[in-house]
Amino acid sequence: MAYIHHTTMTPTKLELLSEWLPKQSWYVGDTGTPELVRAGGFRLDDPEGEVGIEFMVVVDTAAQDPVAYLVPMSYRGAALEDVPGEPLIGTSEHGVLGLRWIYDGVHDPVVMAQLHALLRGEAIPQQQSKSDTPDPTVIVHGVAPDDEFDVQVNRVLRPAAEAAEGSSGRVVAGWTWPDGTAARGVFATVTGR
Repeated sequence: MAYIHHTTMTPTKLELLSEWLPKQSWYVGDTGTPELVRAGGFRLDDPEGEVGIEFMVVVDTAAQDPVAYLVPMSYRGAALEDVPGEPLIGTSEHGVLGLRWIYDGVHDPVVMAQLHALLRGEAIPQQQSKSDTPDPTVIVHGVAPDDEFDVQVNRVLRPAAEAAEGSSGRVVAGWTWPDGTAARGVFATVTGR
């Protein structure tokens, strides 16, 4: 079980994401510098208790029409070795745990293993800001535990109706727009089954 520390991070997650997000190929902003606000998300537990796993939704309010982005993140006490691409979002000094390496979760094997476990019904989504508290608002339309599959994380979130009854292979969760309006959409989808 992950323990959520209510402390400071320097720089903050939003400061790191404001620098990192515009460099991503899926970023759709046109202002160059996003103005990000936290909008939702959930956590998963690392069975080994070593890696923090958060699926954070941020909304860029700089554009005329706000855009919601999903950024899965891992928090590590040491640098991640031998990972292709440029997965590092940045480093931050945590008020309790010290220096943390923060990675784009789609490149972190622990994050992706737990996302697969979630879709197989072997992991429980946790509330974003509370320790050991399941998040019942995250709806998982899972797959059979013995299925082999890939997962696509939806980076730009669009409000959508819940998945149809009987459909499988998706994670549906919510976020809140800056005006207070609640939205729900598909965070991740199974591919390649």
